[in-house]
Amino acid sequence: MNQQYISFYKRTCFLIVCWAALSCSAQSYSFPILRSGNEYRAAIRKNADNRLVELKSRIPGLVYDLRYATTDNFMHRRMYPAGTRISFMRKPAAEALAAVQAELRMQGLGIKIFDAYRPFGVSEKFWELVKDERYVANPAKGSNHNRGTAVDLTLIDLKTGQELPMGTGFDNFTDTAHHSFKALPPQVLRNREQLKAVMERHGFKPLDSEWWHYTYTAGLFEVLDLSFKQLNKYNK
Repeated sequence: MNQQYISFYKRTCFLIVCWAALSCSAQSYSFPILRSGNEYRAAIRKNADNRLVELKSRIPGLVYDLRYATTDNFMHRRMYPAGTRISFMRKPAAEALAAVQAELRMQGLGIKIFDAYRPFGVSEKFWELVKDERYVANPAKGSNHNRGTAVDLTLIDLKTGQELPMGTGFDNFTDTAHHSFKALPPQVLRNREQLKAVMERHGFKPLDSEWWHYTYTAGLFEVLDLSFKQLNKYNK
């Protein structure tokens, strides 16, 4: 085999590998995914409710524990840039969550946020590791986190800043985290029910398999794959 043929063979193999990689990354879906600032701004011009609101800017006293900006999560690696201190939801969902916080404050309680808006590309990576729709959204359907309407949260005592006992930690992929699981201490069951009741009063629906996950049910929104840095920029 002469050198010219070997060189041609190597180039051909390289192009085939590149084509395969591009084909995998260009996975098509049955719904639109907004990936650019222009698309996002056009959606807001069409309907102001499409804006994603930074939650602390709307909800005083909110506490963040953004696990995916750390390695303390089920992926065991950072899924958001290190040091991320911002989190977003669609305008109506953020306003509903503000009402939840206001009601809880009267009882000496508050909200701690683990996650809210999540870029679509991150959900794709989750699905690569955990293909179980009880705990991870199938990208073929899009996640309500990607739409800016889902939030992962818990209750805290405002005096101490401590989380109320909920029986499991965040992202616990066992039956113990299900709302239907009742073999728990009475106080844990009361805490879960208190969170569920206040969220439902303000338009949020629980996910059966995760006590911390709630979706705002009013309005239909498109899937987004914008970074937190992009949202910060485009919301100014």
